[in-house]
Amino acid sequence: DDDDDDSDDDDSDDDDDTAELLRELQKIKQERADEAAQRQAERAAEEDRIRTEAIMQGNPLLRGGGDFSVKRRWDEDVVFKNCSRQQDLENKEKRFINDTLRSDFHKRFMSKYIT
Repeated sequence: DDDDDDSDDDDSDDDDDTAELLRELQKIKQERADEAAQRQAERAAEEDRIRTEAIMQGNPLLRGGGDFSVKRRWDEDVVFKNCSRQQDLENKEKRFINDTLRSDFHKRFMSKYIT
């Protein structure tokens, strides 16, 4: 009878040890899952910060401290700018020619680039 009691005690001890190990395993799995979730949240926060920073640096209006004046060419303040061009356009009649070889555009192109 003593042998049967010892084996029952061993079985219950084994069951207790197994249950304890399973609890420990679940605890470890939970800790790892929590750590992975925390790492994922930190990574997402870092990516969001980097994206926001890139957006802020990409827009000159949000950067601040910049010179927003419009760059001007050296000849923009000339009074009589492109006068000859304007006169040519006013004096010339607009006409439509259905033949592409005799059109004004084709004649100008040929005179400019070919001859």
